[in-house]
Amino acid sequence: MKKLSKASLVLLAVLILASIFTGCAKTAPAATTEPAAEAAAPAATEAPAAPAETAKKTIAIITPAHDNPFFKTVADYGTKVATDLGYEVVVMVHDDDPALQAEHFDTAISLGVAAIICDNAGADATIAPVQKALAAGIPTFLVDREINQSGVAKAQIVANNLQGAQAVAEEFVLQMGETGMYLELLGRETDTNAGVRSKGFHDVIDQYADMKLLEAQTANWSQTEAQTVVDTLIQKYGADIKGVICGNDTMAMGAMAALKNAGMGSVIVSGFDGSNDVRDSILAGEIKATGLQQIAYITQLAIEQADKFIKTGEAPAEEKQLVDCLLINAANAANLDNFVYTAK
Repeated sequence: MKKLSKASLVLLAVLILASIFTGCAKTAPAATTEPAAEAAAPAATEAPAAPAETAKKTIAIITPAHDNPFFKTVADYGTKVATDLGYEVVVMVHDDDPALQAEHFDTAISLGVAAIICDNAGADATIAPVQKALAAGIPTFLVDREINQSGVAKAQIVANNLQGAQAVAEEFVLQMGETGMYLELLGRETDTNAGVRSKGFHDVIDQYADMKLLEAQTANWSQTEAQTVVDTLIQKYGADIKGVICGNDTMAMGAMAALKNAGMGSVIVSGFDGSNDVRDSILAGEIKATGLQQIAYITQLAIEQADKFIKTGEAPAEEKQLVDCLLINAANAANLDNFVYTAK
């Protein structure tokens, strides 16, 4: 075999090394890109799953103004029940303004809430917002006030206003001694409950020939408005007024304030709701009676039914649900606290 010269050996070594480096350059991309693709896969499939599993759903609670403790109870007690069930809660106040209520429904829809609990701003005006929420896949559960259409809300849970008003009217007649002239303060005309309660009052009172209605006026559920209205009617009728029957407790408080200011604190006054303010007035011997709407219990039912629907898609068996009222007078007023009656 012919020996290679030293120069030839050097040249051969250079060629061998060049071929080795060239081969490495060709295989390097396969070694570096494949593991990168494997590492990227978990980031694309696993990372988004965590927020979906941990994010809390939200329930919206929409009510009239909270200066009325009845409506504040819907918001406060509803928040407690929903929070205990694991929901976030957003509370909005519509002030009995249908336009503002519609804005709040739009807000709830834009937030993507899981359900809406609503003490509404009008039996007719509320139908369209509830329908809009339903079209967006958001169920509405109505409390306290009905709307004039079935099939759009998942539930309408209200106090049995007719039964409660009749019970209050019976106590009013008893306190009046079945005779005398009286005033009636009506609630907001757009609220179905105002008409139902007035009917319940008259179902009973009109059976007594010696009970005479002097005048009926609306005070729109407002304490200050009720005081102003009764101030005016005192100027008109004076001592002829023996009683005032009121469609809610805040109006009863306003009526009693006007009567006391006029030195007529012995006039028979009754309300409807079951607020702590009227409870205290009854215990003080002033207002004689009220009808307890069990609004805390009604609100609890609405939240629990919403929770069941959110989790299972199962709606209540009955859309319209009535909860009976309780007559509250001097004999049992001490058992009442924050719209909850505890028998003792």
